[in-house]
Amino acid sequence: MPTDDGVAHLRAADPILGSLIDRVGPLPTDEDEAGDRGRSHDHYGALVRSIVGQQLSTKAARAIYLRLTARFDGRTPTPEQVLADDPEELRAAAGLSRMKVSFLRSLAEHVQNGTLDLERIAELDDDEIISELVAVKGIGEWSAHMYLMFHLRRPDVLAWGDLGVRRAVQQAYLLSEAPLRGELTELAEPWRPHRTLACRFLWRSLDATPVDGD
Repeated sequence: MPTDDGVAHLRAADPILGSLIDRVGPLPTDEDEAGDRGRSHDHYGALVRSIVGQQLSTKAARAIYLRLTARFDGRTPTPEQVLADDPEELRAAAGLSRMKVSFLRSLAEHVQNGTLDLERIAELDDDEIISELVAVKGIGEWSAHMYLMFHLRRPDVLAWGDLGVRRAVQQAYLLSEAPLRGELTELAEPWRPHRTLACRFLWRSLDATPVDGD
């Protein structure tokens, strides 16, 4: 995802961010990052993985996701399989909370009835994708932003609800408190069209992964 043009733009557009980029050094490669996150490459699987991993460490999320897929012969369960499974048995087998099982069922229902058409989702613009995703129970704007950034590889996403991004901006820009959405959006305007890359450098400055803000 990192590009020389994107880094050069950020350096020129924002000297404070440029200094941060110098300090944190190169970002991980796409391959390293994919391994760390355990991402699925298909649209539906990525959303299942996102729901499973909400508010969990990377290690815990991977362990639960593996238990979930083990129940379905090592594969991400299809929407039909999720809806056909007994919710309590699924919860116990995978180590999921009842709430997350309900989120997975909501996702499965939306995909099965066509209200969330994942076959065409990559054709939509960012705002349209966010609107469709947040209609699913358990997928908020933070999860939608992560999906855009790390699965669809959209280059200009500002994760304004992410606690890590807000903390990093507070530190780098010497703010008295973490910026709220409006302040962060205004501050990040010069970063366009590389706001995703800027967020990744901000996370890197904390040596942290995204922090769920849903």
